[in-house]
Amino acid sequence: MDWGTDLWDQYDVIDKHTQSGLDLVERYIKFVKERTEIEQSYAKQLRSLTKKYAKRGSKEEQDCKFSNHASFQEILNELNDYAGQRELVAENMMTGICVELTKYLQDLKQERKTHLSEAKKAQQNLESSFKHLESTKKRFAKEWAEAEKATQQAEKTENDLNATKLDVEKAKQHAHARTHVAEECRNDYAAQLQKYNKEQNFFYYSEIPQIFNKMQDMDERRIRRMAEGYCQFSDIEKKVLPIISKCLEGISSAGGKIDEKQDAILFIEQHKSGFERPADVDFEDYTQGIKAATSDSSLNPPKVRAKLWPFSKKHKLPAAEDFSHLPPEQRKKKLQGKIDEISKDLNKAQDQSEALEKMKGVYEQNPQMGDPSSLEPQITETAQNIGRLRGELSKYETWLSEAVGGEETSNTINNNTPHSVVTADQSQNIYTEFDDEFDDIESPLGQCTALYTFEGNSEGTISITEGEQLSIMEDDKGDGWMRVLRAGGEEGYIPSSYVKLVP
Repeated sequence: MDWGTDLWDQYDVIDKHTQSGLDLVERYIKFVKERTEIEQSYAKQLRSLTKKYAKRGSKEEQDCKFSNHASFQEILNELNDYAGQRELVAENMMTGICVELTKYLQDLKQERKTHLSEAKKAQQNLESSFKHLESTKKRFAKEWAEAEKATQQAEKTENDLNATKLDVEKAKQHAHARTHVAEECRNDYAAQLQKYNKEQNFFYYSEIPQIFNKMQDMDERRIRRMAEGYCQFSDIEKKVLPIISKCLEGISSAGGKIDEKQDAILFIEQHKSGFERPADVDFEDYTQGIKAATSDSSLNPPKVRAKLWPFSKKHKLPAAEDFSHLPPEQRKKKLQGKIDEISKDLNKAQDQSEALEKMKGVYEQNPQMGDPSSLEPQITETAQNIGRLRGELSKYETWLSEAVGGEETSNTINNNTPHSVVTADQSQNIYTEFDDEFDDIESPLGQCTALYTFEGNSEGTISITEGEQLSIMEDDKGDGWMRVLRAGGEEGYIPSSYVKLVP
């Protein structure tokens, strides 16, 4: 069955049906575009979500050492990768379905327009032929009527007794002429009728069926292409499923990596102070040898137990360069970490120095390759850097040695702190307060005077005014900055060249 045979007379129906097919293609393209917009929006929201909850900064980096924190970061990374797959789905649907179908739709529209134009042209040709046939038929009918009238008139004249022979001959000639014209019109009409029937037969049995069959083929190709587009809608999703599955497996794996016991141990290692617990408070018997209050007794007030509550509010002091503000265990870890960092930088500087010396030797042996003196500034700078690093390494190693050697003494002192009274002189007693996580008060390294006004706008810096007296809390380490303390208690970094030391 085909359209040309069975639907030869359904031009309007075929026209509407093919237009409906093109409309469906447009609807599907629009549907897929909206789906890609949803995917892109979903992926964008997922990326914003992962960025929002991603850890940043030193505190977060420290927390990531715990397995539960690290696993959450892995989940965020996997979710970010998942968002990438959603973007890939949107991109492939746009290029593989929307773009391709749009081009195909334009071709279909042009092809359909051509077929309909051919059908209309064939119809117009047949109608024009039919009009010509009708015109020929009318002329034949008219001429035949005139011929019959002329024949009747000739017979009437011949039978008229009063008519002359000339009148009779004239009437017969006229009738004969009209009959001849009528016969020619009859022949023209017969020929035109034969031609029209032939054209009509060609139109209904050949031309129109061919056009309709072409339109049927076009519609079937459209349907097949639509079927492929429907399958693509699923196949594009299926292609990313393996990677999406890996992302989901990664999320599950991140959950399985969590070790609560190890996290607890790591937390202990990070925050263990190394101090011993306070000893029992001695009983002080005031019933023995109590004397009346005198000026001497007012100089020896009763001992007061220091604050030892672990939940008391802390007041952190500025960090010291030797980490003496930290408990023993944490101080040793910080010092060791600093030593490892300096050692790494020192090895790198030494390797650089050796490379420069080798290059200098090559230049000395082969002057055409370069000037040895051009390397002197770099060699000098590297040597100074090595000297600075060795000095810092020695300094931190000394502090580490003190921290390791003085740990036992520190434990003993801290163990007795709650019961001891530090005496400055005979007339004054200072009551110790064991608080703020065993932090030590940092002492100034010296004094300096501001030579210029400095506006501290960046993080960690402070503003100073010309002539202001400042306490030096940390010397310049070679980077051109030093940490100072203002009289008002504000502390931060300033350029070393902006002050002069006070003897």
